[in-house]
Parts: sequence; C-alpha cells; structure tokens
Amino acid sequence: MCYQTSARSSCAARIGLPRRRPNTVIAKALNLANPPCFMAKQSTQETLLGGRAHVACSHVPGNSRLSTALATRRLSFTSGALSTPALLAGVLAVGGVALAAASMGGTNGPSSNPNRSSGSSDPRVLTRSGMDKFRAGDVEGSLVDFDAVIQVAPHMRPYMWQRGLSLYYAGRFQEAAQQFREDVAVNPNDTEESIWAFLAEAQLWGPERARGQMLQVGRDPRPVMRAAYDCFQSGEQPDKIMAQATDNGGHATFYGLLYVGLWHESHGNAEEAKRAITAAVQTPYARLSGDYMAGLARVHCGRRGWAAE
Repeated sequence: MCYQTSARSSCAARIGLPRRRPNTVIAKALNLANPPCFMAKQSTQETLLGGRAHVACSHVPGNSRLSTALATRRLSFTSGALSTPALLAGVLAVGGVALAAASMGGTNGPSSNPNRSSGSSDPRVLTRSGMDKFRAGDVEGSLVDFDAVIQVAPHMRPYMWQRGLSLYYAGRFQEAAQQFREDVAVNPNDTEESIWAFLAEAQLWGPERARGQMLQVGRDPRPVMRAAYDCFQSGEQPDKIMAQATDNGGHATFYGLLYVGLWHESHGNAEEAKRAITAAVQTPYARLSGDYMAGLARVHCGRRGWAAE
C-alpha cells in the first residue's frame, strides 16, 4: 500500500504490480506498457501529483508520448469533486492501453483450479494472477499464487500486501497480521498496513488489545486516511472520517466509507459495517476506478453475504 514517496516503496524494490491508489489503473497501464518498470534493478519512482500517487518511468525509450497522455489523464483525478464522465473517459482510455499491453505481454488470467498457481515462475505473472483471482472472489486461489511469489522470490515477502489481505479474508488472522507487520517494517509510512494489522489482531484478541499494539506510522497525506488512522488508534467513533470526504463519490468518499465500515466491524457493529461498506461499493469511484481496494470491498460483501450492487 505504498502511498508515501519512499525509496522503499519503489517498483525497483519489489517487482510486483503498482500499489493500489487513486491512479491504480493508470499506474498499471504504464507498467504493463513498460515492462522494465517491473524489473528489480530498474529505477522507477513513485512520486506524488496533486496529493495522489503516480508512477514515473523515465528509462524506457519512446515513453514520452505515453507518459504525456497518461499525465493528462492523471489530472482528472486531482480535482476536488469527482467528474464521472471524465473518470470514465480516463479509465476507458487507460484501460485500452493496459489491455493492449497485456495482450502483447501474454498476461495470464486466473487459474480455473484454485489449488494451483498460474504455473509461471515469474513473480509478476503470479502477482497478477493472484490479484485477478482475489478480485473474482477466489480468495483461497489467490493465496496459492501469492505464496508462489514468495517461493520463487523470497525477498518479496515483506512487499506482498496483497497476500495479507487474502489471508485476512481466508480467516488466517495471525498470518495476516504478521504479513502486514513485515510490510510496515520496510515501509514505515503506510497507514493502511497499520490499520489492517490492527483489523487482523482485533479478530484474534479484540479491539482494545489490538489498539495497544497498533503500529505507529508516518503522517498520511490524505486527510481521510489520517482521520481513519486516528479513529482506529484512539477508539473514538469514526464520525470524523466522513467529514474529510468532500469529493462527492470519489476516492475520499470510497475510502472513508470503507474504513468506517471496517472500524465498525472490528468493534462488533455488524449492521453499521454493512451499511458503510455496501455504500462504498456503490460509489462512482468503486465502479469506475479499477482500484484494487474497490475489488476488496466487493469481496468483503461477498464473503459476508451482503448484497452490494
């Protein structure tokens, strides 16, 4: 969940797909179109644009036209309120780039057998396959691929935040907490990993004990996530989270609703959790962004039998 600008959060450090953030689709398209961005020894940076992450890959020959086009699309995400037509146009345009790049690169889809990995020894392919399986609701199948990533590339273990999420939804809370803690150890500015470690440990020991050992992280640039972190850390009711969501169905609204719901679930308020997370799934951002966390919100509803859409 590398939102912060950090050398530790670069593609150069972890090979895998871009982290989930408002520009996940854009970042994925850029990295699929430019395979060297995945390579461990290449110098890709994650920087901030208008308070939102983007990936700059400067070493790829002939990249300027694509970078210019994607930078133009990125700007539509930085306005105060979400423009659904603009968001849709950007998603479709970038999605076309990603689809073409995936076709050229032979990206593998999810395996039909949840007990088998994609069959590849490439961590990139395994990560994509696991993410596709998770988004499709095959949590256990995704873990097969994510575990395979660690087998073929052990140094990737602390960066496999996707694995932590799958472990959580598989009910393997101790392992999930350990994964998130390892992730924060290499990325100490990651608010969401700290919260997810709390969520896993709250399932094991209750929210008060989990709060007592909550991981301390740096200041998140997103007001909605700063408010969320404060509420999980202090135990106060999460009302102030949505006070920071003023983008009318955009990124902040989605993340605010998701973490309000997760706060309530971790404190035993199932109905409030359902109300917030099903609302998150219905936001324009969740429907159109391609953000991995939008997929997670749908998986969350599916695992609990909630009608979300």
